[in-house]
Amino acid sequence: MVATLAPPFTPVDELLPRLHEHGFAVAAPQALATLLGIDAADLHAFDGTWNDLAPDRYLKDGGHYRHRRHSCFVVDGANVVQAPHRAHWQSLDYNALHGGMHRWFEPMQADVVAHPAWTRLLIALAERFSQLKPAHPWYVEAHQFRIDTAEGIGRPTPEGAHRDGVDFVAVFMVGRSGIRGGETRVFEAAGPNGQRFTLIEPWTLLLLDDAHVIHESTPIRPLAGHGHRDTLVLTYRSGGFQGDAA
Repeated sequence: MVATLAPPFTPVDELLPRLHEHGFAVAAPQALATLLGIDAADLHAFDGTWNDLAPDRYLKDGGHYRHRRHSCFVVDGANVVQAPHRAHWQSLDYNALHGGMHRWFEPMQADVVAHPAWTRLLIALAERFSQLKPAHPWYVEAHQFRIDTAEGIGRPTPEGAHRDGVDFVAVFMVGRSGIRGGETRVFEAAGPNGQRFTLIEPWTLLLLDDAHVIHESTPIRPLAGHGHRDTLVLTYRSGGFQGDAA
């Protein structure tokens, strides 16, 4: 039996220094609301949209445990523009399992993208990341994930420990239901040190400096019957979307 380790929560005013120094930082839901200036109730308004994600038909392990939606945005200061719908692309250098493929997923629902809290979320994170790397505009890819246990096991990161090929990553724990596992593991990209913990509370935020750490989440299994794990992943990249020059 593996113990469930609590995340190393960081106070709001120390989040960016910790992200800069250690390559990752974890914000509790209350700290998230303070950091981004977004009411928690606004974030929970999105929760139900995870019940309407389309199957991921690109899984090379033959599984059917992942559902997702994907949309892209350009954030320049206080201006947010949704990019024309595009494929998600990563090089094999960053995703040895699914890299090199143009993967077309269903876009995020229009009412989510149009919600004022969604725009505030994208802008607030861009402002924070710009304090560590002065860049604009930011090219943001948004992924809604549901990993389920209908087949007995679900793999949040079937590619294993990896980087995403971007500048910064924000992983939001949206919810867990009827599962065990799903431990988050963050390691130095060029060193021996790492840390593991489990994101449990809805709208906990994990921030990652993609150049300095690699990360993964362990498989999930059902406690009894069917279970699932929902996350929102936002990647911020300067210079363009991945695949623009591919």
